[in-house]
Amino acid sequence: MGRMDIMENKCYLDGVKDEMNMDMRNEVKNMKADSSKMAALSLEIRNQALKAAALGLQEQKNKIFQANKEDLEGAKSAGVLPSVRKRLKFDETKLNAVIEGIEQLIKLPDPLSKIQLARKLDDNLKLYRVTCPIGVIGVIFEARPDALVQISSLCIKSGNCAVLKGGKETARTNKVLFDIIYQAVIKSGLPTGCMLQAEQHQEIDELLACDDCVDLLIPRGSNSFVQYIMNHTKIPVMGHADGVCHIYVDSSYDKGKAIPILIDAKTQYTAACNAVETLLVHRAIAEEFLPEVEKALTEAGVSIRGTKEVGKIIECEEMQEEDFHTEYLDMTISVKLVSDVDEAICHINTYGSHHTDCILSENKENVERFMQLVDSAGVYHNCSTRFADGFRYGFGAEVGISTGKIHARGPVGLEGLVTYKYKLFGQGQIVSDYATGKKAFHFEEISEGKE
Repeated sequence: MGRMDIMENKCYLDGVKDEMNMDMRNEVKNMKADSSKMAALSLEIRNQALKAAALGLQEQKNKIFQANKEDLEGAKSAGVLPSVRKRLKFDETKLNAVIEGIEQLIKLPDPLSKIQLARKLDDNLKLYRVTCPIGVIGVIFEARPDALVQISSLCIKSGNCAVLKGGKETARTNKVLFDIIYQAVIKSGLPTGCMLQAEQHQEIDELLACDDCVDLLIPRGSNSFVQYIMNHTKIPVMGHADGVCHIYVDSSYDKGKAIPILIDAKTQYTAACNAVETLLVHRAIAEEFLPEVEKALTEAGVSIRGTKEVGKIIECEEMQEEDFHTEYLDMTISVKLVSDVDEAICHINTYGSHHTDCILSENKENVERFMQLVDSAGVYHNCSTRFADGFRYGFGAEVGISTGKIHARGPVGLEGLVTYKYKLFGQGQIVSDYATGKKAFHFEEISEGKE
């Protein structure tokens, strides 16, 4: 191939890339224009759209299952790990769960137009703070196709437009799910720009560049994936990087509660970000508790990695302190001994990911100290970390779990997808009168309906 041919091919490919960039930008700009229409929809229309989506999913379930079967076969052929393939599966159980989530969402009150503050600044000058949608939300997720249903339904209920980019491993399933939901909600009266599916990998970078028309990004996936998103966009990002969750067993514990909680937190769904990864045990109970833990975990198929100190009491693979940053997402757990609740708290705040952490204890003072000082989005007492989930919190579903501290934290449901605006109603007032002292503010809290 000659130099001219190479140059022509390069120009052609650059042109194709530019055209794709422009297509994505134009689509998202159109969504931005439609976001105001979406925000103005009545609760009745939004709920009707959700009902139509749920019905469409049920009626076309065989089409979904066939697409998912092909995705699973492709993932297996590509050597995708079994722990990851488990997250790719969309079967009757997953379908029933997402439909139940949609039905729960429909029953929830409208998150929009809620008056959070009503204040009279002066006669005939009234200020209101009112909830409203964020606008255009881009959600980029790996693996789980049920996330597409959860995210789109939450965005519909909260009046937001959604750009959805799923992982390549479930491209067929995601495509079918999106088409079913999109067609159903459009027929129900939602604007055409309410949802957009990005299907090509390069469209992620194109989406990250749309900081002038995308209001929020929510990445769901591995640590490296989330960090990439955060480091390559000017758009605000809400998400969590890891799910290194802990259970601390205090010296005052109930054995009848501890073992079942631990087994559930580790094995009920190992690939989830809220599965426990590290077990901390008070030294005073180690000799009696660890052998029982070893027996229960081994019977459940869980392998144990522990410190040298733990290895003197039970059989386990030896690990180093820095290894406690590990998120296994598999049938493996780390174990360490601590002297008291304060050392457990210090370990969690140092090595944890601020996701969900639990204390198993019957000592009220230790429980209160743990709940107060552990710096995580979810802090639990005597229950499984697997409860960290929007559906289980009664949110209907979640778009993800946020470990940050700005705007939303923990499972992000409807409340995490709305912001607010200030509405000020006056009768010709000007600031100059207040600046010169001609008039003065008379702040007074008022009821919502008071004139």
